[in-house]
Amino acid sequence: MIPLQAATRETFWTIGPVGKAAFYWLAAVAVLVFLYGVYARFAAYARGSADPRDRLSNLPGRVVGATKTVLANENQFDGDLYTGVMHTFVLWGFLVLLVATTILGIDIDIYRPLTGESFWVGDFYLAYQFAVDAFGLLFVVGVGMAGFRRYRSREGRLWGKHTSFEDDAFVWTLFLLGVGGFVVEGVSMVGQPQRATETVSFVGMALATGLETAGLTAAGAEAAYGVIWWSHSLLAFAFVAWIPYAKPFHMISSFANVVARDEQAGARLPNVPADLDHTNAESLDDFTWKELMDGDACTKCGRCTDACPADTVGRNLDPRNVILDLKAYRESVSDDPVAGSGGGPVATDGGTAAVSDGGVASSAAVNDGGTVPIVADEGGVIDAESMESCMSCMACMDACPVDIEHLTSFTKMNRQLVDEGAVDSNLQDVFQDVMQKGNTFGESQSTRGDWADDLDDDVDVPDARETEVEYLWYVGDYPSFDDRNKKVARALARLFDEADVSFGILFDDEKTDGNDIRRIGEEFLYLELAGHHVETFADCEFENIVCTDPHSYNTIKNEYPEVDFAEFADDPMMPFDREEPWNPAGEVDVFHWTQVAEELVEAGRLGLAGDELDYTVTYHDPCHLGRYNDEYEAPRELIRATGADLYEMPRSRDDSFCCGGGGGGLWTEHEEEVKPSEERLREAVEDTDAGADIEKFVVACPMCTTMFEDGRKTGNFEDDVEIVDVAELLIEAVEAGS
Repeated sequence: MIPLQAATRETFWTIGPVGKAAFYWLAAVAVLVFLYGVYARFAAYARGSADPRDRLSNLPGRVVGATKTVLANENQFDGDLYTGVMHTFVLWGFLVLLVATTILGIDIDIYRPLTGESFWVGDFYLAYQFAVDAFGLLFVVGVGMAGFRRYRSREGRLWGKHTSFEDDAFVWTLFLLGVGGFVVEGVSMVGQPQRATETVSFVGMALATGLETAGLTAAGAEAAYGVIWWSHSLLAFAFVAWIPYAKPFHMISSFANVVARDEQAGARLPNVPADLDHTNAESLDDFTWKELMDGDACTKCGRCTDACPADTVGRNLDPRNVILDLKAYRESVSDDPVAGSGGGPVATDGGTAAVSDGGVASSAAVNDGGTVPIVADEGGVIDAESMESCMSCMACMDACPVDIEHLTSFTKMNRQLVDEGAVDSNLQDVFQDVMQKGNTFGESQSTRGDWADDLDDDVDVPDARETEVEYLWYVGDYPSFDDRNKKVARALARLFDEADVSFGILFDDEKTDGNDIRRIGEEFLYLELAGHHVETFADCEFENIVCTDPHSYNTIKNEYPEVDFAEFADDPMMPFDREEPWNPAGEVDVFHWTQVAEELVEAGRLGLAGDELDYTVTYHDPCHLGRYNDEYEAPRELIRATGADLYEMPRSRDDSFCCGGGGGGLWTEHEEEVKPSEERLREAVEDTDAGADIEKFVVACPMCTTMFEDGRKTGNFEDDVEIVDVAELLIEAVEAGS
């Protein structure tokens, strides 16, 4: 038996001096090609426009956070255990093999020349060999899992119009590298008898035993080893050189994307500068370096498309294709040396961008007049209908494992359509109503507070412009003007009164908050609304703001403080006279009403015992309260406080399925197989554990109420379930306990 301290092996067994020299030369070439490709990629991002967010602030902290996220594979595990396990095996196997190769290189090329001896012996060598075999096996298993999922059926989320040879090449190259390494090890062990007791190399030992059983002799192994070793080495060099030029680059760009992520992306949109020369998405020059990097970070996994409610119901939107179409177009018109190598379409002389049935350009090209428009009704890289189909629900961003910020790019293209006047006629009418009347209903602002007239005489709704209050209540358009949602406003007023809350409203000085106006692209109208409201807030005395609608809650909380009013102070089109930012330090707390009511219940101010109601209910998470602002518990605590039996739908919390009202969906009609609201109601009464026993479908958003009341009629659910707001359920419980 070989003494423990002597345990080692010859690295370049059977490889002569010429072979070693060729190996190092090829390694140097591969590394140089790799470095140049990485440089060219990041140089291309640098040519993008400046990003309005400081995405590199606290860079060390960002890198540490991204490292934890990536190494833990937490985004891959989110909702998909199989993918999480698969990616963990591949990632950790790859990293350990990379570290092992680096350690061996340090020993051979640095430590040995300096000291005349090797540290790659004895216990260290044996531990090294065990780790390499263990993680190499996990790597091969992980790649096999990836191949199984990809090829078991040539459909599903991994397959689409951007699926190409590079996807197959990536999987098979990794698999051949993993298996090839073990073959090299097994043949080496057959040909080197001194390694016969190296049982820590358990995979290599098993393979060597199999090869010997198949008839491979030591002499045969020695003869074949050089060919096998070179085949493995050349494939490894080719892979290293290929990384920056195709899909493998996501190993770098995805990490960079996580480092540069904006934790509040989508919930707060980038501002438009007061620049007459500014354009939104007229050309690729308008896209920021982060938006360009998003395209390279995309792994084509299709999670965003799977999560997208618009795609689910058959609307003309595939989030993955939008991101990849933009990338393909960039590569087709770019003079970058790495462009056009990622499997995307390539420019052809005189070609045009053809729009596919999926609503996005099936090829990105250059026509005789120059580059094609980024977004257009016909002939654009992205079809305008795709952007109009987006519900701004952020399901795509929540599902994305590499933090691609779809909604930022989508809004940029919506702004371009608005600039060109190329938006749905219904949206044009909404814009007109808001500009002329201040609300999306086109009603007189003088009637905005009329919903309160039907309250009992003992319930008073004070005017926050005339009296100091604790809570300035921003009621919102739908609770103010929509007959169904007026009931919600009255229920909430009664709850505040019951709990003796000091509150007041703005009456006709309250206008549309602008959240959805902004997300469908009307940035300057949004600015007018924000300016009006913050000036109105400044004239009132209050401690906090409470909102009925999660859409209002989001934009007042997250976006109003971001507006640089001073930049537009001299613009005669802006009807506000303000230069200071509003609430930049968060001195005014902004709440959704359920958050306030939860505290009231906990304090016993609503007198609930917790057993007043015995309904069987389910709850729908509004996108703007849940995914946008991470508030999931307050509405649920209020439902439980009534005594109702709450059952969760399969898609709940951050996986909630949009009602279809966001992003202008309330005001537009779409060709779709089934309405999002109908699909959601079906899920409630068919897929929830309580099934047909569900009596009430509980919501916490006026827009959701509107959409689900419509879906209840059009989907024939009127006899199956009732739509109620949490406020209505809560006031019923309060009255039942009185």
